[in-house]
Amino acid sequence: MSAEPSAHPVAGAAAPVVTTSRDGGVLTLTLARPEARNSLSEAMMAALTSALAAIAADTAVRAVVLAAEGPVYSAGHDLKEIQAHRGDADRGRAYFEDVLKRCATLMTAIVRLPQPVIAAVEGMATAAGCQLVASCDLAVAGEKARFCTPGVNIGLFCHTPMVALSRNLARKHAMEMLLLGEWVEAEEARRMGLVNRVVPAGDALSTAQALARRIAEKSQVPVKLGKAAFYTQMEMGLDDAYAYASRVMAENMLARDADEGISAVLAKRAPSWEDR
Repeated sequence: MSAEPSAHPVAGAAAPVVTTSRDGGVLTLTLARPEARNSLSEAMMAALTSALAAIAADTAVRAVVLAAEGPVYSAGHDLKEIQAHRGDADRGRAYFEDVLKRCATLMTAIVRLPQPVIAAVEGMATAAGCQLVASCDLAVAGEKARFCTPGVNIGLFCHTPMVALSRNLARKHAMEMLLLGEWVEAEEARRMGLVNRVVPAGDALSTAQALARRIAEKSQVPVKLGKAAFYTQMEMGLDDAYAYASRVMAENMLARDADEGISAVLAKRAPSWEDR
C-alpha cells in the first residue's frame, strides 16, 4: 500500500480533521486541525473513532501510529463547543454527558483495537489530549513535549483523563498530575510511565513508526492475543488473572505460528509467519 497521505473525511467538514498514511503494515493517523490545537472536537472524535473501526477490520494493518500536525499534539476537548451549550434548558447536562460518552468510546476503541497503537507526541498534550496519549499502548515523545491535566486550575477536575492516567501511572504520580495541574516535561513523563521513550525534538514520529515496523514484523497471533489479554487481566484479581492468562496462553500455544516459532528456535533458523 502506498505511503501517500489520504484524508479520512467527516460529513459536513470543510477539510479533513484526521489524515492517514500507509507504509506496509504500519498505518499513521494524524490529527490535522493545528489551527484549533488539535482539540478533540465532535468532528475530531468522530473521525478518529471511524478510522479506528476501519483499522480494526483491516488485517493488513499490523500497527498504528497516532501523530499530530503543529506545535500542539492535542489540547483536549473543544471548550468553545462545551461553552456553547451552557444556555441549554438543562444548562448543558445532556450535551456534556453525550460528548464525554463519545470521548470514552474513542479511548476504549484505542485500547480494544486488535493492533497496537503508538502515540508520537511533539509539543503539548493537555487534558483529554493527555488522556489520548495515556490510552495508547506505547508513546514516544520529543524532548520538548509537555503533558498536563490542568482541569483543576479552571474549576474542572480531569475526571475522565484520570481513568487513563490511573491505569498507566503509579497512584501518586497520577494524583500529582490531577491535583496540581502543572506541566510535566517529557523526561519526567517517561520516569512516571506516561511515555516509553524520549527522543530529540522532531524525531517522535520516525521513532514511533520504526517501533511500529518492528511490531509489524512479528506474527500477529501473539500480538493481538497479547494486547487483548493484557488489558483484560489488569482488571482482575491475581488468581483470576493467572487463570485467565493461562487459558489464553494455552490457546496461543495451539496456534500454527507458535509451533513454527518454537521449531525455529530449536532448529536455529528464522521463523516464517503465517499469522495463524
